[in-house]
Amino acid sequence: MTTSADSPATRLATRLSFLVAGFGISCWAPLVPFAKERLQIDSAMLGLLLLCIGIGSILAMLATGPISARYGGKPVIVTSGIALALILPLLTIAATPVTLGGALLLFGAALGSLDVAMNVHAVEVERAAPVPLMSGFHALFSIGGFAGAALMTIFLSLKVSALAGSLVCAAIMLGAMLIAWPRLLPAVRGEEGPLFVRPHGVVVLLAVLAMATFLAEGAMLDWSALLITQMGLVGATHGGLGYILFAIAMTTGRLLGDALTARLGDYRTLLGGGLVAVAGFAVLLSVPVAPIALGGFLLIGLGASNIVPVLFRIAGAQTQMPPALAIGAITTLGYAGILAGPAGIGVVAEAVGLRAAFWILAVLLLLVPFTARRTTRAAQA
Repeated sequence: MTTSADSPATRLATRLSFLVAGFGISCWAPLVPFAKERLQIDSAMLGLLLLCIGIGSILAMLATGPISARYGGKPVIVTSGIALALILPLLTIAATPVTLGGALLLFGAALGSLDVAMNVHAVEVERAAPVPLMSGFHALFSIGGFAGAALMTIFLSLKVSALAGSLVCAAIMLGAMLIAWPRLLPAVRGEEGPLFVRPHGVVVLLAVLAMATFLAEGAMLDWSALLITQMGLVGATHGGLGYILFAIAMTTGRLLGDALTARLGDYRTLLGGGLVAVAGFAVLLSVPVAPIALGGFLLIGLGASNIVPVLFRIAGAQTQMPPALAIGAITTLGYAGILAGPAGIGVVAEAVGLRAAFWILAVLLLLVPFTARRTTRAAQA
């Protein structure tokens, strides 16, 4: 099948790639307690095993950008997407911490490779289109996350074994990849020159902004429940409400993001999104009325929703580095923010308090509107 970059087929294939990535990682989350019980390990050992996902992802990301730059994203997307599906069931039967750690390392590598390659592919597809598409692609990752976690949770609640549930989820992922395979672009502009280039120029700024945004997103997942219970906004049983509001707003913002970006442009999207997200932190941290304070999560989600998609678009348009290498650098540093962020916030919270740590996140996000003009000029150069 000969596929044009600007066609419904390539858009479908790109959306399916994002869907599989979000679906795959979220299928693992409900299985974590079962793995802990099966292996009879303590929380410290579990934490080390979970770190294997991050290590595998970052190592794979470092290699995927250069490989995609030279050979195109399609072979990486297909290989890593299929690998993600095949490894998932292995996580449910690994009988020792060593085998589970190895499986998680490979699982993380597949996820990291897919993450970089699908964004490289998405930039190429969007470049050929007359309208923005990147936010919609990223929305499919969020939708896949909801779907994977929900489906696996339903299976487990119906007493379906972890292995059987994971096999069904793996089959869904394989089916999606088989649909996407012939519709992916056969090549995305092969880049000549060195495979490894140190990030420089505006790519460093893009990576820092991505890290700050991903750090804020990670804080919502890992620390928001503790924050709002410590502040007395909700009881312990309702601590997850904040992240739920954030996730709904994030997904909604991305579903509407392409139309919004087409209307406002990248500069105003970054400027407005950054300011709205910071305003959300201010509302959350300073308003003592619970319903209003919790509304801050909606503002944070809506504001942050389209920052990363715009940063990827700019990375694909800038000329200071090969686009695939720039996207690889941004993805790697952004993921490092999610990986190291929770521990870093914990250290800061221990020193100055969790509320103050969240104010620091708000200050970091101010970098987005403050640098919006300089960032978007890179795409126009």
